[in-house]
Amino acid sequence: MENSRYDVVVIGAYTKDTIVSKAGTRHVDGGGFNYGAHVAVMMGLRTAAVTRLAQCDAHVVDALTSIGVHPYPTYTPYSTDMRLYYPSDNVDDRVLSVTHTAGSFTPDQVAGLESRAFLINTSARGEVDLQVIQALRQKKALLVADAQGFVRVINEQGILTFDAWDDKVNILPYFDILKTDAVEAKTMTGEDDIRKAALQIAAWGPREIVLTHRDGMLVLAEGQIYEAPFTPEPLVGRSGRGDTCIAAYACKRLTASAQEATIWAAAVTSVKMEAEGPIKKTVRDIEKKIAEKYAF
Repeated sequence: MENSRYDVVVIGAYTKDTIVSKAGTRHVDGGGFNYGAHVAVMMGLRTAAVTRLAQCDAHVVDALTSIGVHPYPTYTPYSTDMRLYYPSDNVDDRVLSVTHTAGSFTPDQVAGLESRAFLINTSARGEVDLQVIQALRQKKALLVADAQGFVRVINEQGILTFDAWDDKVNILPYFDILKTDAVEAKTMTGEDDIRKAALQIAAWGPREIVLTHRDGMLVLAEGQIYEAPFTPEPLVGRSGRGDTCIAAYACKRLTASAQEATIWAAAVTSVKMEAEGPIKKTVRDIEKKIAEKYAF
């Protein structure tokens, strides 16, 4: 792999998502890397996406190329097939199941890449191991990760469940920024209070914590807590909320304060949730949302 320099490199398997809710059944091209890459390109950043997927789903690679992303795919026997079932009107009440996975990333998949930031956005434990994390840490870039790829495990029935992640005290110090949601944070810490949970996770190593919940997001950075609500009108696309949020925060954090990045990420996430799939809007749309909903 040739040496390439980017603003952000997003790492994660493509997920072939089947979304089932009271509104019906939809099929969406998912994966945290996909949602994140769309955010970074929208922001005008030089973006790469390292992913794993089946050859039959190569249209995803073509789609990323068409919007300006530089994809680095590894083709595998299967893509990660995920079913997201929403049994009620509560968008945080969902059951995720997996029938196939695209396997695990290896250090050689990131060996030739250089970037200002690397974002690990995987779906379940086992996709990225300590060797890959150490390889990325040696690049001395901003290293960002989503906790879902470490606390989620696939049980014998194929259901994604949560595990306390006993190895977290050894892994978390490698990350500059960790994103988690309220459920994942409670799984790791035992805390219902999201502020206490964020403080505990930060004590294990990450410099900044981005915590999403039903109503918005909380950021712990430089000893301060910043909060901003999600304001989608209407709420249509819950899937990809956290993936979009952490990508928007990490990308903005390259040039802005934690407080500014918090508002930016909340606005980007809100605009994304107004439609299914990755964000398709522009920076102007985000600025309009900020002016209307975040002019505190």
